[in-house]
Amino acid sequence: MDSERRPRLTPAIADVRRATRAALAEFASSDRAAAPLDAPASSDPAVLLDASVSPDSSAPLVLVALSGGPDSLALAAATAFEAPRAGLRAGAVIVDHGLQSGSAAVADSAAAQARGLGLDPVIVRRVTVGTEGGPEAAARSARYEALAAALAETGAVVILLGHTLDDQAETVLLGLARGSGAASLSGMDNRPPGFARPLLRLRRSSTEAFCRDSGLTPWLDPQNLDPAFTRVRVRGTVLPVLERELGPGVAEALARTADQLREDSEALDLFAAEVAEELADVAEGGISLPVAALASNPAALRQRLIRLAVSSEFHVSLSRAQTLEVARLVTDWHGQGPLDLPGVRVERRAGLLIFSANG
Repeated sequence: MDSERRPRLTPAIADVRRATRAALAEFASSDRAAAPLDAPASSDPAVLLDASVSPDSSAPLVLVALSGGPDSLALAAATAFEAPRAGLRAGAVIVDHGLQSGSAAVADSAAAQARGLGLDPVIVRRVTVGTEGGPEAAARSARYEALAAALAETGAVVILLGHTLDDQAETVLLGLARGSGAASLSGMDNRPPGFARPLLRLRRSSTEAFCRDSGLTPWLDPQNLDPAFTRVRVRGTVLPVLERELGPGVAEALARTADQLREDSEALDLFAAEVAEELADVAEGGISLPVAALASNPAALRQRLIRLAVSSEFHVSLSRAQTLEVARLVTDWHGQGPLDLPGVRVERRAGLLIFSANG
């Protein structure tokens, strides 16, 4: 490669590569050392992957979920560079939701960019988006089903997602607005089963700068500017207002809050599971928990025990309102009869809270 075409390694390129390298370390198949951060980078997208570094064809495969936008495109380019240096193969999966005119062309363009970066295999999946839960939720559901299928079919060890710290802050604000509790305010996990989010501690501005510095042209989704979508309003109006009125660093503070809440929530869930093993007993057609033990525990643990009993035995997720109704059989008992909820009946009898199938 011509040295005159090799720009210096910019902070944005270094940051995204470093974050990607750290995420890939879990899946590394060899003791290859990572390329130094000051290694030259080409301005030509087709040669961002150094051809002199190629993994064995039997090496573990990682996939990048690529939309063509700046976040996922930066992640794809960084993965193309870093994966071979970790002894990994890298590919991409593109999901065409078919919701916009020209979506097939956008997907094909993203696939061409992935191939130009040296990613292989490059998989394009076209999905049908339903209506359940609204357009955003339905599209998300269809997308993750397609990604999970690609993960299983290719035998890949992980699919990398391009969510950034900005996405995390938006998720926390949306959860706060819905009053969804700690589970929602915990935001997105950086390592959910089968997936990883390497860029969750980087701002969106870093991925945009990565693309500019690398000579990559991302696709700018027009729906990301459509105020009909709640997340777009949070991104374009709510967060900027908070930054302006409360000072810079709001997004980072929201992301830190998500981390802290996730840690607390995971600890409480673990403790609830341990306590449930001691307290839960087989009851007629279901499971029981002793009222006295539930009453003696803090509300956060008591309500987790109730939800855990219902979800583990009947595969039903209780809302907060439903959970509180059940908890009143413990904390506000005045002889009420059985409580019938979708999929489960709860009754207080002989000092026990008895959960049984409903219908």
